[in-house]
Amino acid sequence: MIPLRDNAAPRRLTPANTILIAANLAAFIYELSLGPRVVDFVSRFAMVPAEVTNSLSMHSLGAALRPATTILTSMFLHGGAWHVLGNMLYLFIFGAAVEYRMGAPRYAAFYFASGIAAALATILIAPESRVPVIGASGAIAGVLGAYFIFYPRGRITTILPIFIFIQVIEIPAVIYLLLWFAIQLYAGIAAGQQGAAMGGVAWWAHVGGFLFGLALAPLLAKNPKPRKSR
Repeated sequence: MIPLRDNAAPRRLTPANTILIAANLAAFIYELSLGPRVVDFVSRFAMVPAEVTNSLSMHSLGAALRPATTILTSMFLHGGAWHVLGNMLYLFIFGAAVEYRMGAPRYAAFYFASGIAAALATILIAPESRVPVIGASGAIAGVLGAYFIFYPRGRITTILPIFIFIQVIEIPAVIYLLLWFAIQLYAGIAAGQQGAAMGGVAWWAHVGGFLFGLALAPLLAKNPKPRKSR
């Protein structure tokens, strides 16, 4: 399912969400400019669960902090055009409405907190994994969780490929997001710890981020839900 738009956001371009999208795209353009050096760049700033786990036992504060900072830097790295475009599409569709309910400062803090929670979920499932983890999808999963709380009656206009046919339909947000979460949870359980350690999609980051968004969103609501115009 490919989301095209929602009916909940009073306006599409909100300050914090727009800046986050621009920052992710700028980081990816910089990655492309590095050419072959991008491998070293990603290795330096990607999050490696085993390194974060091992840093907890380090006595040097500097040595312990460096792996921890990659939890944040890895949120702005992506492995290819489809990776970053897919993530930014979801952030563009769902982020504006969530920012409206929270306000820009709270939304920005919530976004990064969701990314941290998603990273910790990944570390918890595969603490000894040495596969680098990158991408904004964990933070975006938190945004989806908040959207589920704020706009369960919203509607998502969606492209739904059925074999060789393409349908554009409206799906209730509660159904769309429950189905999305069920897929992440099923894939995470099916992959287990071995799947998380072997690389690929960070399913448990999505699960952790979404659950974090569900839990924290009610505490951060600021603006009332916008009324639908006739």
